Amino acid sequence: MSTGESLRAALDRLLEGVPPRQAARAVERLMASYRGPTPTGAPVLRDRADAAAYAAYRMPATYEAVGAALAALRAAVPDWAPASHVDLGGGTGAAGWAVAAAWPEGERATTVLDWAEPALALGRELARDAACQALRGARWQRQALAAGPALPEGTDLVTVSYVLGELDAGGRRAVVDAAARAQVVVLVEPGTPEGYLRVREARERLVAAGLRVVAPCPHSDACPVVPGADWCHFAARVARSSLHRRVKGGSLPYEDEKFSYVVAARWQAPAAAGRVVRRPRIAKGQVLLELCTPDGLRRETVTKRLGPVYRAARDTGWGDAWPP
Repeated sequence: MSTGESLRAALDRLLEGVPPRQAARAVERLMASYRGPTPTGAPVLRDRADAAAYAAYRMPATYEAVGAALAALRAAVPDWAPASHVDLGGGTGAAGWAVAAAWPEGERATTVLDWAEPALALGRELARDAACQALRGARWQRQALAAGPALPEGTDLVTVSYVLGELDAGGRRAVVDAAARAQVVVLVEPGTPEGYLRVREARERLVAAGLRVVAPCPHSDACPVVPGADWCHFAARVARSSLHRRVKGGSLPYEDEKFSYVVAARWQAPAAAGRVVRRPRIAKGQVLLELCTPDGLRRETVTKRLGPVYRAARDTGWGDAWPP
């Protein structure tokens, strides 16, 4: 069983004991909290029912979004693997599951820091079903984030996923500055204009702290996107279980999670020559690509007469490096 399948099975077992109406009401409140622009002054997850609803609503999507960011990292530095991982604001541990899927082998010290005890307790419970020893043996530690969490010395990888929107401006700066002490930072936010702006601000602080952007940007210079006119985001396909569909109120067996992200490293990593920043448009005999490059945003039309380049373009997806 893959890590993703193991996570979905654990969530199915979890939801068996939660009344659907109660979970649905909690999901509606969580949607407003996590997607809205207003930061909260207290943990969003108040009790086990909230934590269970959050796990059903957010864990599969967070797992896929973080997994996509980690895939970009692994494509850039395939020989690197973290010996230690800290998940800041990790809640029920979705990012830890994504890291376990990316690097299933080897020893790794994993620590999840969050201010919501119900989320930590549930995350610890879910992790017992993980195949990865690093996740089963993770430390789940309660800690407020807004003042700047303390990282273990020499942390290799820090993940910060869907956290910054819960914090005010000072808290966001403190979390990003703490994360910047690691060797590699993977930061993910919702793929909304507000989420993108939070990622953009974090990216600038990470670069100012001496890190270099690995993905999605092909450079560490200023982002060429004009705020208010557009925003940089990507999509990850999320498989939904029958219980997950019931809680979410949908019928499709999948959904697309829109997310913005940045991966930055304390060392120089090979950068992609360009990144596809919109879903490619395939027309008769041509593929239209929207690209971010070291020279800024541009459009490229790949025609059928280019042979193997055209075939590669047809196989290229939103968020992929270009050329492959």
